[in-house]
Amino acid sequence: MTTPPVCDYEDSDYQERFWEAGRREYEDMAEALALRKLLPESGRHLLEVGAGAGRNTPRYTGFERITLLDYSRTQLAQAMERLGQSERYRFIAADVYRLPFGPNCFDAATMIRTIHHLSRPETALRNVGAALVGQSPFILEFANKRNLKAVLRYIAGRQKWNPFSREAVEFVELNYDFHPAGIKDILVSEGFSIDKQVSVSYLRAGILKRLLPIGVMRAMESALQAALSWSAYSPSVFLLSRKEAEAEPLNNAGLFRCPACGHYPVEDTPPELTCENCGRTYIFADGIYDFRVKDE
Repeated sequence: MTTPPVCDYEDSDYQERFWEAGRREYEDMAEALALRKLLPESGRHLLEVGAGAGRNTPRYTGFERITLLDYSRTQLAQAMERLGQSERYRFIAADVYRLPFGPNCFDAATMIRTIHHLSRPETALRNVGAALVGQSPFILEFANKRNLKAVLRYIAGRQKWNPFSREAVEFVELNYDFHPAGIKDILVSEGFSIDKQVSVSYLRAGILKRLLPIGVMRAMESALQAALSWSAYSPSVFLLSRKEAEAEPLNNAGLFRCPACGHYPVEDTPPELTCENCGRTYIFADGIYDFRVKDE
């Protein structure tokens, strides 16, 4: 299997440069408000796809266990430093196109600031769905091509691509904006139903962030999310969907599947996990499972 290209944040200072030095307190707060509206009160095992440095992980307070998945080991190491090593957290370096999990292993999942890097979103969403038990909530955030700024630029003739068309637009290599209806079509085609939509970050403008105190922005953001989420003209949109299948207990037969050949289960035997079908070995080191597979 040849996988599509992966956006790799290995050795990146993204957390510090973008979120901390980049003055993104407003964006972080806006996402926290959206998650508060969408997250279930409790659950057993949540899968966080594209967890990065664990910025959102502390917000999943109702879950007994959280598995953080990212392609970058260094991002996961930062997450471990933030969260601490605990039985509550499991850190997995893997490719979303080849998830190393068996069926029905999670009863919730999130994918935030991740799908905009995927050229094959349908494959990623299909894989997430396969790892979820029926009726599990799945929170997906996507960059919205039909945002108000893009619409105004298009009307004024300053932008060539049409924000109203359903196909994704790749504005920079491996950076995609999606139309709300287009992303919903993909979710439904991959076996999800849509429960709720929250439009996020209407105030994402440098001048507003410079002029308005964060407390004022929080109040305004909360009001805008309540009043305008139906319209989805914001830069970012959160969707709460559910896997359309019969509800059933979590799978206790084993968590791991071989991402190279698909064999299940792979026994959890650190520091090395070996697939008895293809013989490939995966490493557990410094608290991180490494299931990344390089195309040969």
